[in-house]
Amino acid sequence: MARALASNVQSLSRTFALPHSWRFTLGVVCITQVLSAIGFSMIFPFLPLYIEELGSVGGFSTEVLAGLVISVQGLTMMITAPFWGALADRFGRKKMIIRAMFGGGITLALMAFAQSAEQLILIRALQGLVTGTVSANNALVAAATPRHRVGFAMGALQVGLWAGVAVGPLIGGVLADLFGYSIPFLITAVLLCGGGLIIWLGVEEEFSAPKHQKSLHATAMLRGWRDILATSGVSLVLGIRFLAGLARTIITPIAPLFVVSLIAQGAAPSNTYAGMVLAVSSLTSTVGAIYLGNLGDRISHRKVLYFCAAAAALLYLPQALVVDVWQLMLLQGLAGFAAGGIMAAPSALLSHYTDAESAGAVFGIDNSVISGSRALAPLVGASVALWLGMRGVFIAAAVVFVLIALAASILLPSHTKKRQLPAA
Repeated sequence: MARALASNVQSLSRTFALPHSWRFTLGVVCITQVLSAIGFSMIFPFLPLYIEELGSVGGFSTEVLAGLVISVQGLTMMITAPFWGALADRFGRKKMIIRAMFGGGITLALMAFAQSAEQLILIRALQGLVTGTVSANNALVAAATPRHRVGFAMGALQVGLWAGVAVGPLIGGVLADLFGYSIPFLITAVLLCGGGLIIWLGVEEEFSAPKHQKSLHATAMLRGWRDILATSGVSLVLGIRFLAGLARTIITPIAPLFVVSLIAQGAAPSNTYAGMVLAVSSLTSTVGAIYLGNLGDRISHRKVLYFCAAAAALLYLPQALVVDVWQLMLLQGLAGFAAGGIMAAPSALLSHYTDAESAGAVFGIDNSVISGSRALAPLVGASVALWLGMRGVFIAAAVVFVLIALAASILLPSHTKKRQLPAA
């Protein structure tokens, strides 16, 4: 019976999967990217408040637990992402997206029924172990897209990501106010499982396992990762990716507080303005990712990365001097456009420097680097704010963007010759 059911599901999948082009695959994956981004970001506005409501069975402070609940998912994902990437090259990228979407849906549903802050943190750690939708999406699209259009495709995925991140927190906050904290988790679970079904039924991956496969043991995986990192340009791009994630999110812990400091007490709805600043940055990032990713296909992603990083540095420096919210909003919007190119270019460069057969492992390592920067950035931002004040955080971000520009112009290889890599 189980075999017959599997056969029926596979037949249904082929029925719904229309004749494919790389554009069709990109469109379907972009839809799931939006759904997953909305779902995962819906819970950000109220996670610390949910922690406070649940309470601690161990007597830990709310501040410590709130920091852990945000960072722990990135830490566990940093550890497991390379393994999922290696498995994607062995068994297929589509399967990894389905695993990540349904795994995320199940863990988010469990969070709705957490009984203590410690339980919620453990489930968040589990979420990091089993998810990784962004890297899985990147790997599938990178493998399916012609090399000369990969910049456009990666830009489109960034559009889906930032569009979801822009609207998700607003939806989550409204739902939490109307229905309590449990409902947003359950709705997120439905969105993620729905995205998994869309991939399952809507994408027919043309995947063939590498002819010379290594056995799936630790030594073989380590050898595969070593070969990837030894490829010209890859390690440097991953370093740039880490710096870009750090620069983009270093202001996260102080942004709402800084907005409040610019507004006279009681003169304006500070929460609304804080949300608008973040929304404007996310919105312009989506526009920048698609335009600059397409531009990189024509003039080279190395050039786009250099000019965008230089522009971001110039736009972050004056943010340390603003005296009104509209000034911060304008500069964040312009910087967000440049940041869209900074986030899209490394993905395209990784695709150019490596071959399609290793896309899963490459983007698994990439996701591990992103997760590490996401986990570390809030701690760095808070430390800089304590040392130099909130305005000093914007200067620190500008310095990081300068480092990215220097690395892109001086150290990054100008060629895009691939080196054949063994499967990880």
